[in-house]
Amino acid sequence: MPAKSKSSTKGGREKATRKLSATRRATAPTKRGSKTSAQDVASKKNPLAPRVLAQPVFSQPQATPDPTVFRVPHPSDDAAYKEIDKLNAEHKLFPLPFPTPRGGVEPTLTLAEVMGGNVTAINRINAGGQLVFHATGDCGSTKGPASQNQVADTMTADFLETAANEVPQFALLLGDVVYNFGEGRYYYDQFYEPYRDYPAPILACAGNHDGMVSPEAHAKSLDAYLRNFCSQRVVVTPEAGNLSRTAQIQPGVFFTFEAPFVRVLVLYSNTLEDPGVIADSHIGKSQLQFLDAALKRVRAENYQGALLIADHHPPYTIAAHGWSVEMLAQIDKVCSANGIWPHAFLSGHAHNYQRFTRTRSADGTHIPYLVCGNGGHGLAKLAKHGDPTMRAPQVIQAATSTTDQVVLESYDDNHYGYLRIVVTQAQLRIEYHATSDTISKKSPSDYVTVDLATRQIAHFAAPDLGRTAGAATARAMFEKTRSQG
Repeated sequence: MPAKSKSSTKGGREKATRKLSATRRATAPTKRGSKTSAQDVASKKNPLAPRVLAQPVFSQPQATPDPTVFRVPHPSDDAAYKEIDKLNAEHKLFPLPFPTPRGGVEPTLTLAEVMGGNVTAINRINAGGQLVFHATGDCGSTKGPASQNQVADTMTADFLETAANEVPQFALLLGDVVYNFGEGRYYYDQFYEPYRDYPAPILACAGNHDGMVSPEAHAKSLDAYLRNFCSQRVVVTPEAGNLSRTAQIQPGVFFTFEAPFVRVLVLYSNTLEDPGVIADSHIGKSQLQFLDAALKRVRAENYQGALLIADHHPPYTIAAHGWSVEMLAQIDKVCSANGIWPHAFLSGHAHNYQRFTRTRSADGTHIPYLVCGNGGHGLAKLAKHGDPTMRAPQVIQAATSTTDQVVLESYDDNHYGYLRIVVTQAQLRIEYHATSDTISKKSPSDYVTVDLATRQIAHFAAPDLGRTAGAATARAMFEKTRSQG
């Protein structure tokens, strides 16, 4: 696929964002609190204090051109990484503890809460018969805004839909939102500015770089992430600068996210480069207890919607990063004990796109595992320099008495991209869109569909978006012309 030129990106961005004002009014509440006088006084006294609002805000009221440079230059972190590499070689790096999420054993957040109690929007999604949302990971760039702009612009263009039920309702970032150590001073350039025109809520898994602490800094793990994604109030944080997006209200680093037609179980795979860790002697077993409680509730409620698990470190990957074998084994054990398995697993970490199909030997069901870590930070090739190009599909794990077959179905290590996920009562469709195809292309580069009832890879039941009527008219005209001839 040819690379997208800067001029086409800019022109398409300006054309697309001019059309977004109506969509913003329909999808994102922008009303601010009426009791602002005391807050204004407090803000003048302390310009670093968060601005408290009555309702969440998701994007700017008017589109602005993409920036070409960062507001805060990002110096090299080579010195810090040399110290980290030394600690790693001496086996002195361990997963870091994290604050207990709000909400008990199974912290839960709903799309209605994220939308500020907008029940009308939820009713509209249910009436439309499907939910659409985005996902991408490893989006924070340290080298400049161009690559992030490319992804954010293309995602934002998806809001220009004639059918209301095709419009995305939120985005889920799959970790590593801000590099290299999740510093608050880089949140403006790496998060708020790139997504300033994205007119919907943005949630985020925490990645290893969001929780890592530089050996040369006196910082607290996850400090800025918790402030900007796990706020207890609807506020505009100091990191947002003069932009309007309010902090997200996630209950913590792990939680159940409930939306029409789907539940997403978000996990935190911690701060190591590899492997991902959700439970051990350093951080305890709270995430396993959460997963167990969430799956027990799925069974008790006989939940029939799509069930996803999302984290940062991928269980399977063909990349420099290795598999998180123990993490997957822990998740599998809880799933097996409850007899409940996810319909798909989303992650990032590897800086490319990969899609795997796991066929469970126990019952022949399929679970897609998707890695989408090419959200803007940088791209990583799957094959080492000089090695032949990898062909897909191919088996990367053969089925045995103790293992399931895993097939690498597709990958993209040449372009940035994101996932567009469509959920109905019957199916889960996950599309991969490479941003090199320009913002006007609506055909995915790769996709997979799962039948929710049978848990088998299926053919997508495509909606009728009006072209069938046009085709019927064209056929009628052709038949009339032929009869008259």
